[in-house]
Amino acid sequence: MLKATTYGDVTRFDLARTLAGKGRYWTTAYLVDGLLIDTGCAFSAPELVRLLAGRPLDGIVNTHTHEDHIGANGPLQRKHAGLPVRAHPLALPVLADPLRQPLHPYRRLLWGRPEPSQSEPVSDGEVIETGRHRFQVVYTPGHSPDHICLYEPEQGWLFTGDLFVGGRDRALREGYDVWAIVASLKRIASLPSQRLFPGSARVRNNPAAELAAKIEHLEALGERVLALHRQGRSVDQIVHALLGRPMPIELITLGHFSRRWLVHSYLNERPA
Repeated sequence: MLKATTYGDVTRFDLARTLAGKGRYWTTAYLVDGLLIDTGCAFSAPELVRLLAGRPLDGIVNTHTHEDHIGANGPLQRKHAGLPVRAHPLALPVLADPLRQPLHPYRRLLWGRPEPSQSEPVSDGEVIETGRHRFQVVYTPGHSPDHICLYEPEQGWLFTGDLFVGGRDRALREGYDVWAIVASLKRIASLPSQRLFPGSARVRNNPAAELAAKIEHLEALGERVLALHRQGRSVDQIVHALLGRPMPIELITLGHFSRRWLVHSYLNERPA
């Protein structure tokens, strides 16, 4: 399932697998001046390829290698010979062989298995130029080690992938680094932004206040977690004290995305 929305020069594609007639767990891709930022999941790839057939497409940038963001890379490269795909250096082995990344049952159900794609690395601070725009690459690890954001300073556009989608987190996926997420959020919050384009959820205008609130929430929750840990509380006791009742996503993901993983991430060594 695919829905397209235009924000000036930016076209947003909301993409999801169709199950029982409805899109399930939407993710987004953005097309601006021939540059496609992320490509959705494997299940939505044929529809995206068809929709882009009549539009100029000069390259792809992946914000990270989770399967709901790279699903149409391979099909688009087959259709557009020589189409460049750019990503963090750590992303390149996964893009070449997506099966290097384990796919849990819920991930296979919702997003499918991406095809391989050939890619080139981008460096922190590198500028990707299109005909009318210049996008600065910003390394933003935490959600994944290979996560990047893109910033267009003249327009004040900030493409955040899954670093920022909003909300007040009560759970985290195994392997995420919450303190790195906080540091990365502080980095993008320092950029003068007029419009934030997330990897899912709604587009935000003038996002500074929401970014600051997200940082404050995560830091305050972290301090409470650490305080209880210093008192000798177990992970389960901290979960019960701070994070409320069990969440449906914990059952759906068989515990891969859970309140416990959020607490475990906070208890890792905090970056200086």
